Amino acid sequence: VITIVLLVFSLMLADFFDTMGTMVAIGGEAKLLDAEGNPPRSKWILLVDSLGAIAGGAGSVSSNTAFVESSAGVGEGARTGLASVVTGIAFLLSTLFAPLVALVPYEAAAPALVLVGFLMMTQIAGVDWKNVDIGIPAFLTIAIMPFTYSISDGIGAGFIAFVIVKLARGKVREIHWLMWLVSLLFVVYFLVDPIQVWLGL
Repeated sequence: VITIVLLVFSLMLADFFDTMGTMVAIGGEAKLLDAEGNPPRSKWILLVDSLGAIAGGAGSVSSNTAFVESSAGVGEGARTGLASVVTGIAFLLSTLFAPLVALVPYEAAAPALVLVGFLMMTQIAGVDWKNVDIGIPAFLTIAIMPFTYSISDGIGAGFIAFVIVKLARGKVREIHWLMWLVSLLFVVYFLVDPIQVWLGL
């Protein structure tokens, strides 16, 4: 039971924060965020993403979740779900030509990834880099994502760093209780493997 709980917890936390990070990044690129930087109708976005992830698991395929690479499409003008429908149809048609994929080298995807990285980096202009309380967690979030190949790992490092910086600067009262909770959850998330070893699972 403990093994299953830890597994579900780590998957849920990773998927939730991957989606949140992607949602904010793509919403910012599409200029759809509100005055506080939040995407509109976040509840419905998370619901659709969760259902997609469940459907992917039921179909024994990779998680059908939001991917930050969508920012490349948004950067070219995509604002509705129609772009995703067209992409899906194009992928369906491409299955007929699957053997030809072997002829395309992996390096061919590099220009698209550079464009995605560029579009993502344009979002950091909104970070208050002169504020240590914000700048250090933001830097760690940005730096850790590419090294771990995980948006959620970067976000987790940012949450934990935020709490540590606030504590170091004697600003405990400025730490919202949700920050404490999420940071603690991320500590457990990062320590899942040692916890399983300690419990002999």
